[in-house]
Amino acid sequence: MFSFSKMQATGNDFIIINYLENNLEYSYKLLAQFLCDRHYGVGADGILIIEKSEIADFKMKIFNKDGSEAEMCGNGIRCFSKYVYENRLINEEEFLIETLAGIKKVKLSIEGETVISVEVDMGVPIFELENIPVIYLENNYKGKIFIENIEVYPVSLGNPHTVCFVDNLDKVDIGKYGKLIEDYKYFPNKTNVEFVQIIDNNNIKIRVWERGVGETLSCGTGACATAVIANKYKKVNNNLNVELSGGNLKISYDNTVKLKGPAEIVFEGKIMI
Repeated sequence: MFSFSKMQATGNDFIIINYLENNLEYSYKLLAQFLCDRHYGVGADGILIIEKSEIADFKMKIFNKDGSEAEMCGNGIRCFSKYVYENRLINEEEFLIETLAGIKKVKLSIEGETVISVEVDMGVPIFELENIPVIYLENNYKGKIFIENIEVYPVSLGNPHTVCFVDNLDKVDIGKYGKLIEDYKYFPNKTNVEFVQIIDNNNIKIRVWERGVGETLSCGTGACATAVIANKYKKVNNNLNVELSGGNLKISYDNTVKLKGPAEIVFEGKIMI
């Protein structure tokens, strides 16, 4: 039996396990598959593991509900940051977290002893195809590629994303096209997929198909990827309000990308494996 916390950030939910206190002997892949099951487990989009780091204040490991490991998660790292501060694992309001996508700096907004929101420095977006990674051999690449006549824009924020602009989100078959693009042959590590409707120069609206999960209410790195591509190719402003199914996030983009939004504890519990 071990303890866990269930948290959510704009509807993207996670199970947080403190490996500093729990002596787990389970495969993280199998643990994620079991715990994330909404019928037989706790239910979540993924699990977050807190580990010691030799190069930062903490290490965060992320596993999707299908057991695959993710490089980075913008909503997850906000939950992670709130957890370690409110559980007194750290006293600073700014600290570093090691991820597979590198070290990320977080800054907390605090009222009393409660973390109200978290700002994450997501780093510099990656546009080079080989580093996203994308295998695309056409000679006419100009930032966009075509998948069965669908115009998409690949980018990485530490994990791969593919952004698609649409006129009306309500008319898009997210399940059909999300899965098609996620598994497409151009993406050796698969890809997250964002479907985007531009409202005006300051506001965009997206729905997200997450690699290894399916459609989710929110994706922090997906919101960042969308803001970057919308600014670069559609000339919207570099400070955006991003509306997702689970709530709103603030994204700023000026060489580096910063993500700001809330995170909440849903409940705490213990489970027997």
